[in-house]
Amino acid sequence: MNEYERLSRQAEQYKKQYPPGTRIELIEMEDPLAPVPSGTRGTVKVVDDIGQLHMHWDNGRSFAVVPGEDSFRKLTPEEVVLLPVYSDV
Repeated sequence: MNEYERLSRQAEQYKKQYPPGTRIELIEMEDPLAPVPSGTRGTVKVVDDIGQLHMHWDNGRSFAVVPGEDSFRKLTPEEVVLLPVYSDV
């Protein structure tokens, strides 16, 4: 398997794991100038073909997270019910 195939398969896994509308919470971003502070929650808009999760953050930003570089967690169903969900996915 070449690198392209490996990355493509990985991106497909992320697309299944984080479909549009999935809510996540940022733990830490590798970029020290990132406009999204730790603890910010957001909604997945789309996962692109290289596996980046394009987000709509609750602070109004649109900044992708990169699995394996940035730390984040998927919110539990209970947490999602208790929080207002951004409706423009």
